[in-house]
Amino acid sequence: MKESSSLTTEAINPLSEKIDTLSPLEIVKLMNAEDAKIADAVACEADSIAKAIEVATGRIRSGGRLVYIGAGTSGRLGVLDASECPPTFNTPAEMVVGLIAGGDTALRKAAEGVEDHPEAAVIDLKAIDLTGKDVLVGIASSGRTPYVIGALDYAREVGAYAIGLVCNENSQMASHADLMLAPVVGPEIISGSTRMKAGTATKMVLNMISTGTMVQLGKTFGNYMVDLRASNSKLIVRSRRIAAALAGITEEQAEEELKKCDGELKTTVVMLRKNVSPQAARTLLEKHGGQLRLALEEDSQE
Repeated sequence: MKESSSLTTEAINPLSEKIDTLSPLEIVKLMNAEDAKIADAVACEADSIAKAIEVATGRIRSGGRLVYIGAGTSGRLGVLDASECPPTFNTPAEMVVGLIAGGDTALRKAAEGVEDHPEAAVIDLKAIDLTGKDVLVGIASSGRTPYVIGALDYAREVGAYAIGLVCNENSQMASHADLMLAPVVGPEIISGSTRMKAGTATKMVLNMISTGTMVQLGKTFGNYMVDLRASNSKLIVRSRRIAAALAGITEEQAEEELKKCDGELKTTVVMLRKNVSPQAARTLLEKHGGQLRLALEEDSQE
């Protein structure tokens, strides 16, 4: 196992060696300057992140799932990204799954020692019936967490596509994954505190994977989130606003039309722009795999 002293995420940042002597403003400026380096580190992994999106899209289209797994901060970030997909893209809860070592209680309280047991990951993945149709993203800033390595090994054993997301070069996880994503953000302001730069980089990459996948699956029209689930007042207003913009009607009219389609935004837009019934609109969308643009362009292709 790679020694902590050789890990970039565990190294001492010379710029913050006297952080305890700085004023609040100086701390903020120092952290902001270090955070400014994160986007460039993520950009270096663009090709690999794009590959992850392609794989995830293909697996989901074939009936598979996108599964995140990690321990501590890494696990929490995976669970966060997964939990935001249903309200944003109206995905079923089982399409994007987030697992954290120690279970849901570990989201609020550290589950000491669980991350050291690779067999615990196998138990967790068996519990969700991971199969060869799925893609697994194992998240560990250090690149050496036994729980995550165990998850990657089991994923490959069952035929799932295994992706490793780390923040260190040449990590131990590299030999356990089919694809590696490794934005190297450098030493943390507080040595070893990977909830900071490494955590931000991880959040950025996960945002790219899930959002890019959903765009490929037709969950957006332009940059409108046309598959959102209007589960609260804010989203109801947003749904009404998008329907009005895409159908060329007022928001008051959009509210009434959405009711006719049980609140289904894409169905409403197709119904209005194609002048068909709600059911005919649903059928047209189904024919085109739920992709609004293809459904609206059908006439021009025939």
